[in-house]
Amino acid sequence: MSPAPEREAVIDLDAFRRNVATLAALASPAETMLAVKADAYGHGMVPVARAALESGARSLAVLDIPAALTLREAGITAPIFAWMHDPDALFGEAAEADIDLGISAVWQLDAIAAARASKAPRVHLKVDTGLSRNGATEADWPSLVESAIAHDRAGAVRLHAAWSHLADASPADDAVALAKLRRAVEVAESLGARFERLHLAASSAGIREPEARLDLVRFGIAAYGISPFDDQNGRELGLEGVMTLRAPVVSVKRVAAGHGISYGLTYRTERETTLALVPLGYADGIPRIASGRAEVWIGGRRHPIAGRIAMDQFVVDLGDHPVAVGDEVLVFGPGHRGEPTAEEWAGFADTIGDEIVARVGPRVRRVYRGER
Repeated sequence: MSPAPEREAVIDLDAFRRNVATLAALASPAETMLAVKADAYGHGMVPVARAALESGARSLAVLDIPAALTLREAGITAPIFAWMHDPDALFGEAAEADIDLGISAVWQLDAIAAARASKAPRVHLKVDTGLSRNGATEADWPSLVESAIAHDRAGAVRLHAAWSHLADASPADDAVALAKLRRAVEVAESLGARFERLHLAASSAGIREPEARLDLVRFGIAAYGISPFDDQNGRELGLEGVMTLRAPVVSVKRVAAGHGISYGLTYRTERETTLALVPLGYADGIPRIASGRAEVWIGGRRHPIAGRIAMDQFVVDLGDHPVAVGDEVLVFGPGHRGEPTAEEWAGFADTIGDEIVARVGPRVRRVYRGER
């Protein structure tokens, strides 16, 4: 007898490689940059980054410099792009490690220069095209470009790219954003800037808006097998779910009709039934809002979660279906066996699939299939 499985997130790196290859072929001749931010959407940054580069990605995107340095320390030599910086950002270390830097403000360029690194990092100037997060406004864009040109001439940076990010509100809004980026490039070129790369699209526009692919596409959630759209799921896009979240049944009991379950006793059994306890809860990323809605896979079929999801556990009502301590519970997976997918869990929780996988906590052990 093999031991019962622990709380695990099984990461299928071969499925991930196939997704990356599919997306890279779709975007070609634009290059593929693969986003491994937020610990690769909860999948594990270093093994996923390696798999991405093995299957068609030319570069990687992370949120901040420390994550980029972690990839360098792991031996990854491909281009790495980081774009969110606070005043204490490690610009000097980033420059020495050949990290590409997304730049949204003049103070960031000045801080890079003040670090006096032995290498000049490549910088990607970001213009705000409507998302209203980082990125220079139309009014601030000329001064950012002029500062970048001056620092490039002084040898502190290498001006490499212009970029922005889409709000994915509608194709019409994305078209407006693309036009704003093109106008910003025209302004920059009139000031003397020359860009080697332009990039705008992430998963959504990378799949459905060829005109937004430009020189590279920053694919994110689609590579993990989750659709960025409401009207198509990942499998309909030719993608495979990469993460399977599973745990063992740790307790089984038979209870009478009218038996209350979990905090608040919001669920009471309608008949004599069998209950199974699963050691996963909202501390592990199981969304509490999915209480009373979600289903899991046990013993070849789906069963409802009964009552409120707690911090460390939830209860499943199996009726008369046989179950034993140690039986495997699939919370979500690629759906091959009929188990719920992360996208379905997003529906249970009124959120997006990105959040479902990214929120899986550190108590859940990552297990990798297909490592090379």
